[in-house]
This record gives sequence, C-alpha cells and structure tokens, in this order.
Amino acid sequence: MTDGPVPIPIVVIGEALVDQFRDGPVAGGAPFNVARSLAAFGAPVQFISRIGVDDAAGRLVLDSAARFGLSTSGIQRDEQRATGRVSVHEAGGVHRFEIHADAAWDHLERPAISCGGIVYFGSLAQRHPVARAALRGLVKQGQGVRLLDLNLRAGASEPMLAAESLMLADWVKINEDELDQLFDWFEPTLPELMARFALKRIVLTRGAAGYAFYGEQGRLLACGAGVAQPAFVDSVGAGDSFTAMLLAGLSLGRDVAATLALANRYAAMICGVRGPLPDDATLLALWRDALQALPACGAAA
Repeated sequence: MTDGPVPIPIVVIGEALVDQFRDGPVAGGAPFNVARSLAAFGAPVQFISRIGVDDAAGRLVLDSAARFGLSTSGIQRDEQRATGRVSVHEAGGVHRFEIHADAAWDHLERPAISCGGIVYFGSLAQRHPVARAALRGLVKQGQGVRLLDLNLRAGASEPMLAAESLMLADWVKINEDELDQLFDWFEPTLPELMARFALKRIVLTRGAAGYAFYGEQGRLLACGAGVAQPAFVDSVGAGDSFTAMLLAGLSLGRDVAATLALANRYAAMICGVRGPLPDDATLLALWRDALQALPACGAAA
C-alpha cells in the first residue's frame, strides 16, 4: 500500500490453530484468517498469538503465515501446551466446530508493544483467564477503531463475557444469529443495544443475504445483497475475509461503503475454496489491487 495516506497500523490478537477437516488439516482461527488476508493485501498488520514449540499443527501455522507474507514475530511459543486444534464435523453442508481445550493460545502473554492504531479482537480468545487478561490489556491501549468479532461459540458464549467484550469495542462484527442472541441477553432493539454499550458501528453479515452496516442509534449507513458463488465449497472463513477487507480499507482510508461492497465480493470468493483462504496466496493480488483502486473515505465512515 504505497499510494495516498500513510496506512494506519493494525494489531490482530487471538487464536491461531488448525482446523481438522475429514480430508486433512487446514490452518485457521478467525484472527489468523484475518491477519493472513491483511498481510496479503499489504496492510501493516501485527499478529499476536501463541502456538506450541514444535508440533505439526504449529509448523502448519508458521508455514501458512510465511506463504501469505505475515510476520511471525508476534507469535509466542509455549513449551508446555500444544498448538490449538479444532475438529470440524461436516454433515449436510453444515459445519460443527469442536474446539479443544487448554491450547497454547489460551495462555497468551501480553506483548510489550504499543497499540496506537486499529485493534481487532474476538471473544473466543478470551475463554481462559490468562489470555483474557493479556488481550484486554492490549485492547485498552488502542487509540483507533477497536473492532470486536463476537464469535459466539461453546466456551465463549456467556452473557458476561460478551458484555465485557462489547464494552471494550467501538465497532462490532456479528452475524444474524449472534445479533438475535444479544437481543435476548441485553436489549431488544439495535438502537438500545448500541446505546447500552456505546457502540459506534455494527457490521452485520447475513450470509447469502449480504450485509448491513449501522451507525449510532442503529442508523443504516450501507447495505448490500449477497453475491452468488456458483462453485460453492464451504463458508469457512467467509466472515473473517469480510472483516479483513473492511480493516484493510479502514487502514488505507478508503470509502467505507465501497470497502464493504468489495468485502462482500471477497467473502463470496472465499466460499469457493476449501477452508478460510486459497492455497495459492498470489490469487489475492487481484483483491489487493481492487482495494487500492477504491475511492478515498466518504460520508459513510
């Protein structure tokens, strides 16, 4: 990213793990998916996570990071615990994720870095008190947009954890099921929910139905219909790819509405590959170029 304003640095903190599909392992974890896309787009990203010292899953994580040009300097090594694993159970086109406990990323240590730009964090990485404390300490330093990916899954779906995470965030990315869960837990309408947690923006991903982008008091700022993927493989990582493109656009100062539309198309492309990213990282060069070509930040920001 060389044209236009100096990009805002992005810190991505959370789990790096291996998704174990029936036909083999794939490097994953929502933060790792986001960070790899950002690196491929040329965004200034620092990824903070923790893996085992020398296990097969950890080597897969490191190899994938290198393939997408993502620095591994922020990936800690744990001598006692293994790299995280997720067993992916597939049936009828639906994926169920069994996230194994006490992984290396559950024991993330707070890094000695400054965090003056954009911060991306999730709720799953907070399931263990050690990682939770490290993550929150870093997020609180953020001086730019603090974007929460509220991944409500087993072990990370308690109302208190969600509420504490929402209070740390400026922006939240959620899907429709997660939004319904927040309505049940906290407030029954979008304006009330945003006011309760002082949220500035909500990015709602709606799968095949597209997306919606809301400002303060629940005002709709932008929306888009779903993009068809005729060669659909799976939806793993589609939401993460959407988030990555949005973050890259924010970093570069691109128009938010135009960035969201591009993110929608990028997520549809990811649904046409196995797992959260294509094996060939060079395929993302076209998306990097498309991002560069977007107009500068407009009224929707």
